[in-house]
Amino acid sequence: MIYGYCRISSLDQCADRQILAMKEIKMPDENIFVDRQSGKDFDRPVYKSLIEHLKSGDLLYIKSIDRLGRNYADIQNQWRILTKEKGVDVAVIDLPLLDTRLHKDLMGTFIADLVLSVLSFAAHNERDNIRQRQAEGITAAKLRGVKFGRPIKAAPDNFLELVAQWERKQLSRKDLLKRCNMKQTTFYRRLAEHRMKQGKNS
Repeated sequence: MIYGYCRISSLDQCADRQILAMKEIKMPDENIFVDRQSGKDFDRPVYKSLIEHLKSGDLLYIKSIDRLGRNYADIQNQWRILTKEKGVDVAVIDLPLLDTRLHKDLMGTFIADLVLSVLSFAAHNERDNIRQRQAEGITAAKLRGVKFGRPIKAAPDNFLELVAQWERKQLSRKDLLKRCNMKQTTFYRRLAEHRMKQGKNS
C-alpha cells in the first residue's frame, strides 16, 4: 500500500499544494492523511491514525521533511520508527535522494541519514527562527502601544455606588453582577483595583 502524509500548521493554511503533489503520483484520495497541527511534536491525531494503518512493506510519501515535523530529535526518532520498527519505506517528493527504496547498501544509507540530519536541523532551525520573529514582533508591537489579549472590562460609572448598595444588603450579588455586566471574577478584580486606588489616595 502507498500512503501520503500532509501537514499544515493552522486551520487558515491550505494543504492543496501538498495534496496535488500526492495526486500527481496517483495517490488514492482515501490514502492521503492531512493533519492541521503544529510540527513541534508528533502528538497529532491524524498522524497517529496513519501509523496504525502502516504495515511492513508499505510506502509513505511526504512533500518535504518539514511537513513530517519541525523538531530535530523527533524527526530522527520517527524516521527510525517508520523505517526500522514498522519496516516502511519513506519517500520525500521534494528531495528524491531521501527515498529509502533506493541505495539500500551501507553507503546509500549513510548518505540518506546524512541528508535527513541536515534537513531535520534546517526544519528545527526554521521553527526556532519563526518563534523568535514572532516574539520580536510582539515586543515591537507592545512598544508601539498595541494591547494583546482580551480587552479590559471597564467598571460602570456608578460602580462604587452599586458596591455600597451590595455591602448594605440592598442588592444581591446576582443583581450586582448583572448591573455591572460582569462575571464574578472580573467584579472582584475591579473591586480590588478600586480599593487599592482609594488606599493610595487616602
